[in-house]
Amino acid sequence: MTPAAVLVPLVDHPGGMTVLLTQRTRHMNSHAGQISFPGGRREPGDPSPEETALRETEEEVGLDRRHVDLIGRLGVHDTGTGYRVLPVVGLVVPPFDLTLEPTEVEEVFEVPLDFVMEPVNHGVETRLHRGKEREFPILPWGDYFIWGLTARLLRELSMVLKG
Repeated sequence: MTPAAVLVPLVDHPGGMTVLLTQRTRHMNSHAGQISFPGGRREPGDPSPEETALRETEEEVGLDRRHVDLIGRLGVHDTGTGYRVLPVVGLVVPPFDLTLEPTEVEEVFEVPLDFVMEPVNHGVETRLHRGKEREFPILPWGDYFIWGLTARLLRELSMVLKG
């Protein structure tokens, strides 16, 4: 398994907290068009998963690490594509500027944390994957279809925050 880390950015707006997500470009070799957290594979120079998550976030969406207050980790998750992903949770206080890496990120959007916290919004869908039926967690929001690891991490986040 290839070590990787993602940042789970909780944006602390005066009107309520949100979770910042990205939509990957549709021409990427892997996970094209999918909704994800900023992050990626750990590089040899990264001293920690937190450093990986912050570096990848800066590269993908231009969110400077000075705007991120790291507050914890979620559990490690192995993916079917060979990654062992450690999610790092960070509190982000606006205002901040974003500059998207156009070869990786098509769009950035935010989902209200209140929506993520509602169990009724989480579901499971069956899909054919590599010739076998598999169940995937889902969290549809507006025009966005959040599924797979990202939906699983959002469900875990809601459970951790509820205690």
